[in-house]
Amino acid sequence: MDPLLLVAEWWWIAPSAVAVGTVGVIGVNRRNSTVSGRRLAVDAARHDLRSAQQVAAERRTAWKIARADLTRISAERAAQRASAEQVAAARRMLRERERDAKAAAADVRARQVRLNAARAAIPAASAPRPLERLQAEHDSVIARWMRYETDPALQIGYPAMTDVKRPETAAYLRAADHAKEMRRAATGRVTPAAFGAYRDAVAELERAFEVAEHAAKVQAGEATTIPAWQDAAQDVLSRSAEAIDRAAGVAASALSAWTSRRRPGKPDDRS
Repeated sequence: MDPLLLVAEWWWIAPSAVAVGTVGVIGVNRRNSTVSGRRLAVDAARHDLRSAQQVAAERRTAWKIARADLTRISAERAAQRASAEQVAAARRMLRERERDAKAAAADVRARQVRLNAARAAIPAASAPRPLERLQAEHDSVIARWMRYETDPALQIGYPAMTDVKRPETAAYLRAADHAKEMRRAATGRVTPAAFGAYRDAVAELERAFEVAEHAAKVQAGEATTIPAWQDAAQDVLSRSAEAIDRAAGVAASALSAWTSRRRPGKPDDRS
């Protein structure tokens, strides 16, 4: 066969092979990254997001059902086939299902943010893996706790930190046991679910330590307590400020639109 005809007939093989090779390299790199644990935090965050989305969908459905039930019972009440108590109970159920659905939607948004953060924090090939970083965080909290266990001066200054009868200390110890258990489960070929459970356990351990340490400092006279009503009041003020900001933004947009329609020099449409 003429070499020129052969080249003309099979010219597409080389580019196709290059393309297939490129896709294969990308797939191998991604697979190696997953096996090495570099994408473990991403996979766990994606797993959490999917679970949160499923819960949100279920709660939205429950909210719709509760709304339909209230409509039905209200109609039966109008026909004198249901009591006022049944209508009130259905209304309470609707409010509860609405709160659940909104909380689930907020959780989905938070999980999406965590997924984006995990994607942005994928470590380089030479950097510590997510599991190694998580174990280091776990070890750091334990080391902070052990200072209160082993330093005589700290034991005398903050006795509440080692008093197992204190609810804050007891909560920390429970969190420490749980984190230890989750760390033991996150060994070998770690699944995203196991990594996520360990990650959440370490986060809870750190929160429990902060609470216990603050309580110990309050007992030692080095910190003050913040009453729960102050937290609630601050939350109300924050929500009110957000509502005012939104209302002001809407009003400003409406005023701007009205002004643009009635610019100086523009004849009045009603004249």
